[in-house]
Amino acid sequence: MKQNNKRHILARYAIVVGIMLAFSAAIVWNLFKTTAVHAAEWNEKANSVLTSTTPIEPERGKLLADNGTVLSANLQYYVLRIDWFTDGIKNDTLMKDIGPLCDSLARFDDSMTAAQWKQKILGDRKEILDEAKKVYPGGKKGRKNRAYKLFPYMLTHNEYERVRQFPFLRRAKNKNGFYTEKHNRRIKPYGDMAARSIGNVGQNEESSSIHGHSGLEMALDSLLYGKPGVAKNIQLTNGIVRAESVPAVRGYDITTTINVQLQDIVENELNDMCVESGADWGTCVLMEVATGEIKAISNLELNKATGEYVEGVNHAVLGYEPGSVVKTISMMVALEDGIVTDINAPIATGSDWMYAGRNISDRPHGAATRTPREIIETSSNIGMAKLIVKDYGQNPGGFRKRLEGMGFFEPFNSGIGGEMVPNYPVLGNKNWDKLSLTRQAYGYATTIPPLYTLAIYNAIANDGKFVRPHLFKKLSREGEPDSIIPVTYVRKQVCSPENAQKLRIMLRDVVWGSHGTARHWVQDDKVEIAGKTGTAFINAAGQYGAKKRLAFCGFFPYDKPKYSCIVLMLGADRGAGACSGMVLKNIARKMYARGMLGNTPSYDADVDKKDAKNYPTLFASMNDNAVNNIKRSLNVKDSHRYARPQAVKNGVPNVIGLNVREAIKVLEDAGLIVNFTGSGMVTSQSLAAGSHYARGQRINLRLRNS
Repeated sequence: MKQNNKRHILARYAIVVGIMLAFSAAIVWNLFKTTAVHAAEWNEKANSVLTSTTPIEPERGKLLADNGTVLSANLQYYVLRIDWFTDGIKNDTLMKDIGPLCDSLARFDDSMTAAQWKQKILGDRKEILDEAKKVYPGGKKGRKNRAYKLFPYMLTHNEYERVRQFPFLRRAKNKNGFYTEKHNRRIKPYGDMAARSIGNVGQNEESSSIHGHSGLEMALDSLLYGKPGVAKNIQLTNGIVRAESVPAVRGYDITTTINVQLQDIVENELNDMCVESGADWGTCVLMEVATGEIKAISNLELNKATGEYVEGVNHAVLGYEPGSVVKTISMMVALEDGIVTDINAPIATGSDWMYAGRNISDRPHGAATRTPREIIETSSNIGMAKLIVKDYGQNPGGFRKRLEGMGFFEPFNSGIGGEMVPNYPVLGNKNWDKLSLTRQAYGYATTIPPLYTLAIYNAIANDGKFVRPHLFKKLSREGEPDSIIPVTYVRKQVCSPENAQKLRIMLRDVVWGSHGTARHWVQDDKVEIAGKTGTAFINAAGQYGAKKRLAFCGFFPYDKPKYSCIVLMLGADRGAGACSGMVLKNIARKMYARGMLGNTPSYDADVDKKDAKNYPTLFASMNDNAVNNIKRSLNVKDSHRYARPQAVKNGVPNVIGLNVREAIKVLEDAGLIVNFTGSGMVTSQSLAAGSHYARGQRINLRLRNS
C-alpha cells in the first residue's frame, strides 16, 4: 500500500517537474530566438522606438498695434472636468462639500442658483454612475464617462485659478477626480476691429499645426509661427520617457502700423455712412504720407440676415474698375511726358467727341474748352482721353509700359493677405485698342486695387516720393527688438516735386473749385482736404448696370499733408462726394478735434459760435456736480451750459444729447435693450421719445462727437 502511494507521489512529481522543464526550455528557446535568431529584427524595433521623434509646437508670436498694445495673441484656456470613477472620491466627502461648492459656483456663474447647481451636479453624477452599471443585450456594459465637463465653456487662467480653490475641488486629484484640459486660442482683444486685416489662424489639410489662414496672420505666418522643436524617446531603468531634444523657438512678435485710436475713428465713420446710405459694402484705408504706414484699414459688409455691417472681404487689395480717381494717375503721366506743361492752358473738349468709332461724352457738364486743372476739377472724360491720345494714340500699348516704368505694377508686399496688382490689358493698334486706351485714361477697361490708387495719391502728397504701403514695422522676441522694417520706396520719385505740386493744386480744385465735383460735401473750415471723386458702374457679365462703386481718394491737411486716405463704397444711395468723400472728411474732422494733425485739440471744432443755435443741443452730463467739477478742473471761465433734453412723462425716454453712459443707464432703467454706433453724444434714437414700447425691446442710438 505504502509502495503504491510512493509510486503515485513520484509520478506526480515527475509530471510537475517535466512541465516545469518544458516551460523552462520554451523560455530558453524563445530567449535564444529573441537574442540570437531574431536579434536584428528586435534591435531594429527597439531603435525605431528610441529614435522616433515628436515635433514640439512653438508658441505663436503676437501681433501688436503701433504703440505695443495687443491686436492678436495666444491665450491658454481650460476645460474643467471631473472623473466620478476616481477611487479616492467618497460620498460622505462629496456631500459634506457639495453645499459650499455650489455656493461658490453660483457666485462664479450666476446663470444658475446654488440649489440648481447642486441638482445638476448630483443628478449628472448619478446618471453617469448608473449608466456604468448597466448591461445591455449581448453582454455589452454601459459606458464609463470619465470626462464630465463642469462648465460648458472654457475658462481663462485667472478663472481656472479661482475655481480650483472652491471646496471639494481643492482636494488632491485622487480624492476629487478634478482635472483640466489645456487649449491655446488665438484671441483679438479689440474684437472685430481690423479683424479682416489681422486675419485668422487654424489647421490646414497638410498639417495639424496652427498656421495663418488670412490677413497678416497668413502673410507673416513664417515669422509668427516660429520653429518647431523635437522630442525624443529616452530609455530609463523604469521605462521609456519622452524628453525635449531640440527646443522649440517662439515666433516673432510683430508690431504693426495700426493705430488703435485711428482704427476706431475709421471704422465708426465708415459704418455710420454705410448705415446711412444703405451701401452693400465699404472699405477705407488711412495711410501716413511720409512713411507709407497703414494706420487704419476697415472693410465692412452688410449682413442681410441681421441688417448689420460686419468685417468682411478685404476689398482694399482686390482689383476694381476705379472710375475717375484714375484720371489723376493719367494726368501724372501727361505732366511727366510733357504732354501738359501749362496746367492753365485750355484745350478744345466740347460735350461729345467721336473717337475710334465710339462717342465719348461729358454731358451734361461739357464745355467748349477745358484747362488741365478744369479737366480734373470737373472730371472731364473727353479732356483726359484727348491728353493721353495725343501721345499714345498711335501706340496704345505704350501707355501701359509707361505705367510699368513708374513701378505701378510692382507688388507692394504690404503684409495684407490676398494682395493683387493692377491689371491693364496689353493693347495693340486696332480700333478697339485705341478705344480701350481712352477708357483706361478715365477709369474703365482696367482693374486697380484701392491700395494702389492710394499709394499714387500718397506720392503726390509726398512730393513725388513713391513710398511702399506697409502694415508692419518691427520684429521682436521676448520683448527684445530683433529688426526694424525701414521705409522703402517703389520709386524714389514717381514724378518730379514740381509736377506733384501741380497735381496737388488740381486735387484741391476738386474740393474747393467753383465746379469741383466734391465741393458740396468735402469742404471743411478746420481741415483743408484735397482729393478726387470716382464713380464706376458695376460690370456684370459684360453689361454695366445701375449699381455704382463710389470712391474718394485724397490727403490732408492740404498745405502740409500728413495722411492720405481712400474710401470705396458699393451701392450707396448718393454720389461719391456725398458718401465716400464725407467719410474721409469726417475722419479728418475727428482727428483735428483730437489734436492728431499737429494742432492743438479743438473739441468745439464743429460749433460756429456766431450761429450756435442752429446746431444740435449736446451737453456733458445731467449731473450738476459733474459739470461743476469739469468747469473747475479745466478752469473754464466763459462756459455755456446746454439745456437738458426735454423730459417725457410716459413712453420711451428722450436721451438725445446725452453721453452714451448716461443714455444707456436711463434706457436700461426703463427696460430697453440698447445698441449704439459711433462715439460721443447721442444724436438720434430709433424709438421716438414718448412713444409706446415693451420691456425688452431693442433701441438703437447713433453717436457723434459733432
